[in-house]
Amino acid sequence: MSSSDPVSTVIESNRAPLEAFRTVRLHLGMLPPFQVEELRRRSDPYLGFRDEVEEFQNEFLSGVCTRKCFSSRASDCCNRDGIAVFFADVVVECLYADDERIDLLCRTLEQDRGGFKCAYLGPEGCLWRIKPIVCEMFLCDHAMKSVLDPDPLLRGRWEDLRSRERQYTWPDRPVLFDELEGVFLQAGHESPLMYFHRSPGLLRVKARSMPRS
Repeated sequence: MSSSDPVSTVIESNRAPLEAFRTVRLHLGMLPPFQVEELRRRSDPYLGFRDEVEEFQNEFLSGVCTRKCFSSRASDCCNRDGIAVFFADVVVECLYADDERIDLLCRTLEQDRGGFKCAYLGPEGCLWRIKPIVCEMFLCDHAMKSVLDPDPLLRGRWEDLRSRERQYTWPDRPVLFDELEGVFLQAGHESPLMYFHRSPGLLRVKARSMPRS
C-alpha cells in the first residue's frame, strides 16, 4: 500500500471497516436496483428484530445506559477494544443508511486518531443508523444487575431477544450474516471482517451443522 493511498494514513484498527464500507458501497452501486432490493428483502426480518431490540432498550435500559456509558463515560461498553464489526453489519448499514451517513462513517474512520473510546461514538451517540449487532446486544454488569436481575419477566424478555439474535448470527443453520458475506465473496470481494468464512470457531460451527453422508 503506497503512502499516497489515503487508507495508508488510517490507524490499523480502522482500515478493515473503512475498506469494507468502500467495497460494499461500490458493489451495491454497481448492482441493478432489483438485486439491491432483493438483498433488502432478505434482510428485512433482521431489521424487524432490530426494531424490537431498540424498543426494549429505549423503554427499559436507555436511562441507565445513557448515564453510565455515554454521559459519564464510565462504562466499558463503548470502549475501542470492545467493538466488533462483522462484514454483514457493514452490508446492512449500506443497504439502509443514506449516503450522508455512510460518508460520515467513512470520514470518521479516516480522521480518527485512536484513544480509549469507540471511533463511532459521536456527540449524540452512535453514528451508525443500525449499529453493529455486538454493540446492540451488549449489556454491562451494572445494567444487568440494576434493571434485569430484579425483574425475572424482564430478564426473560431480554434472554428471548438474545436467543433470537442467533437466528441471524450463529451459523449452526443458514443465517443472514453468513449469506451476506457469501454474496460478496461470490462477487470476488474479500475482507478481514468476513468472520463467517474466516474464523476457525465459526467455521467449526458451520462444519458441525452440515449433514453427514
